Amino acid sequence: MNKTKQLNQIKERRRIRTRAKLSGTMERPRLSVLRTNQFTSVQLIDDMTGKTLASASTRDMKTKEKGKIIKAEALGEMIAKKAKEIKIDAAVFDRGGYNYHGRVKAVAEGARKGGLQI
Repeated sequence: MNKTKQLNQIKERRRIRTRAKLSGTMERPRLSVLRTNQFTSVQLIDDMTGKTLASASTRDMKTKEKGKIIKAEALGEMIAKKAKEIKIDAAVFDRGGYNYHGRVKAVAEGARKGGLQI
């Protein structure tokens, strides 16, 4: 088995282990983070109905800021603002198998700064 396949399997196991402990409701949806090489995306998901309540991505942002971590923190603030519009003030943070470090941590801190309780 090559190294990439092995690392992907490890990440998938970590994602499943994390996801087994979390569940989102309408009052406290799951804030899910997706990180790619270029962009970061977040979604507020109600797991009871299986619907996405709000979403945001650095792809949609119109900022002149440079740096993925700075954009990720602004993304957290943006999703917090969208959550406030649909009257959600708390969420469960789903790091999606990623380590709580770098962009993932910046999204969480930005959401907290925007007023979302995690």
